[in-house]
Amino acid sequence: MHFDSASLYLARDQLPKGLLALVERAQGATESVADSGLARRSFLKMGVASGFALGAFPMVAGAQTAAPADLKPFEQPSAFVRIAKDGTVTVTINRLEFGQGVLTALPMCLAEELDADWSKVKAEHGDADAAYVDPAFGMHLTGGSGSIKRSFMQYRELGARARAMLVGAAAAQWGVDASTLRTENGMVIGAGGKSISYGDLSDAAMKLPVPQKVALKDAKNFRIIGKATPRIDALAKSSGKQNFGIDVQLPGMLTAVVAHPAVFGAKIKSLDDSAAKAVPGVKAVLRMPTDRGGEGVAVVATGYWAAKQGRDALKLEWDTSAVEKVDSVAQLASYKALAKKTGLVKINADMAPLAKAPKKISAEFTFPYLAHAPMEPLNCTVHLTGSGADAKAAIYLGTQMPGFDGMAAATVLGLPPQNVKVHVQMAGGGFGRRAVPTADYVVEACTVAKLARAGGVDAPIRVLWSREDDIKGGYYRPMHVHRAEIGFDAKGKVLAWDHVIVGQSIVQGTPFAAMMIKDGIDSTIAEGMRDPYDVPMRLSIHHPVVNVPVLWWRSVGSTHTAYVMETLVDEIARATNQDPVAYRLKLMGDKHPRHKAALMLAVEQSGYGKRKLPKGQAWGVAVHESFDTVVAYVAEASVTKGVPKLHAVTAAVHCNLAVNPKTIEAQVQGAALMGLGTCLPGAAITFKDGMVEQSNFGDYTVARITDMPKIAVHIVPSAEPPTGMGEPGLPPLAAAFGNAIAKLTGKTPRALPFKLA
Repeated sequence: MHFDSASLYLARDQLPKGLLALVERAQGATESVADSGLARRSFLKMGVASGFALGAFPMVAGAQTAAPADLKPFEQPSAFVRIAKDGTVTVTINRLEFGQGVLTALPMCLAEELDADWSKVKAEHGDADAAYVDPAFGMHLTGGSGSIKRSFMQYRELGARARAMLVGAAAAQWGVDASTLRTENGMVIGAGGKSISYGDLSDAAMKLPVPQKVALKDAKNFRIIGKATPRIDALAKSSGKQNFGIDVQLPGMLTAVVAHPAVFGAKIKSLDDSAAKAVPGVKAVLRMPTDRGGEGVAVVATGYWAAKQGRDALKLEWDTSAVEKVDSVAQLASYKALAKKTGLVKINADMAPLAKAPKKISAEFTFPYLAHAPMEPLNCTVHLTGSGADAKAAIYLGTQMPGFDGMAAATVLGLPPQNVKVHVQMAGGGFGRRAVPTADYVVEACTVAKLARAGGVDAPIRVLWSREDDIKGGYYRPMHVHRAEIGFDAKGKVLAWDHVIVGQSIVQGTPFAAMMIKDGIDSTIAEGMRDPYDVPMRLSIHHPVVNVPVLWWRSVGSTHTAYVMETLVDEIARATNQDPVAYRLKLMGDKHPRHKAALMLAVEQSGYGKRKLPKGQAWGVAVHESFDTVVAYVAEASVTKGVPKLHAVTAAVHCNLAVNPKTIEAQVQGAALMGLGTCLPGAAITFKDGMVEQSNFGDYTVARITDMPKIAVHIVPSAEPPTGMGEPGLPPLAAAFGNAIAKLTGKTPRALPFKLA
């Protein structure tokens, strides 16, 4: 998921125009906020100012903190730090933990400045309270690889403020000057070794004024930040004890599954639900609006199996007459035709030298739709209580945008936002699928709960998607076609590079369009193009409108641009008999020191050019920046009877300061495997007659542990503020693999997944 931090800042007293209308229209909401008696203007102000769910901040020992008026909620320790009498420090995180390690890394930042005893540090999720917004964007957000990048200083300052308050409480208790005291490992220490624990001071400390400005440690004095630290949630997850959103259990809870349209946006032509209602355990069968203007049927039952059996028993006929029925073969042909024409120009350079260039490359690349396919299928539990002015809703789910989803829930349920409480749960993956501008699965769950209650079913309801549901009816990484015409000389100097990209916009029609679309171009489609190479490029874009829902997918535009750029650069190097590493360094010139540092570290650690590979293997190199982090790969691969095999990968990462090297290593390992998955046969979503042809891992390929190559991860040392790590490890992997294949076969693979025959 990606946002432009320079352009996307949501003020606390406003939302992007059209947000409310978008949710109502896209989700088929049956009741607007205005219907609930809350004026739209008041709703918007209340919704954002409260994070879409008002509530008191969790206070340390329940104390009320006197905070300066100019300190924002996300700057106040009382919302983030809870210290028990036994010294246990519980840190609330403002992001979703869904595998990236923020449940450990952000507490490390706070504990460092707090001088906490790390062995006593725990972590928990925040909610949709105003304290837990992204401090850079002013909205609740886990995405864009920004959790550490944008909250690194925030959590350090929170820890420093809490520490100052604890020291102040000790100074008052002992009647000494606070400057004479120091802190260490959860203790305040005075003259002569006199000490008192944070647990004994917390009540008094949190009643003191919150300091507006605090001094932070010099990096050379870090004892937690920068140390390879096991994850707080590792034991629970490795032992199977960790609960996720799918594991929520409430008294009397029912489970619902939804029959979604076979074609996106289709309506119901006929429905016979008699057999479904006869299934033991089925409590209700509900015809309902679904995402993108379609209709569906929810089956509510005592458990998942009964609900699924009930859904299977439905006799449904769909009306697809009013919606486009996409066919992948025809779509690809139309994309290729568009790619031969200049589109909307994003980067402009003189293309006159192209005609007379002594050497040329003409290349066409294709990339399919991709599903997110998280290991934990989508789920959302809704508990409605009370009535009239006392009506409330509790929402349980793993979400990347709890404020956004809470507001969408309030809209559908017709409740004031302060009456909707979002309980953020641990999530088993997401890759962008749990950050949907339409809040599709959240609104779906709320619609089911609302209709069920109106029909006399008064119980918490968990709406659960199967993996088949999400792969067949979710949101996808768009399909793309690239076409490049490159002219260069015998020394590899690029004279002209004419490049066209064809692909759907992922933000068109969403509240983010005004901020992320400029001159008709969705900025996400072109991220990763040209830089770090100083080449004269004309880059133009086509955005076809297609009846396929699309969304950000881990590393967004770089999922395709990195492959195109890095394989084409390699191809120019080979065409001019130059070492691909040396050629990249030459193209970078005197700029891009971080790219150079990452590339050279990967080269050095891999033994590239020095170590002899086994017979039939070749090196492949790629380097790419995304989300302000540079990752370089040196791959070792072979091709046997037309089947490519990735044997080993050496990675070098430049993410500035490494808060937790263990997290970074894990992120790169996981991203590399996911990137490898895009290369494997079957890693594509295709359409026929408007319907997705794949359904589960049996016919939609994801990389498995048996595909994992040997991988070594190295980090470029730096003391600069950290940059993103959730996504940057993915884009250059396929390119490095593809370049090794090209070295072996003499031909660059032009399509993902690879098709060598």
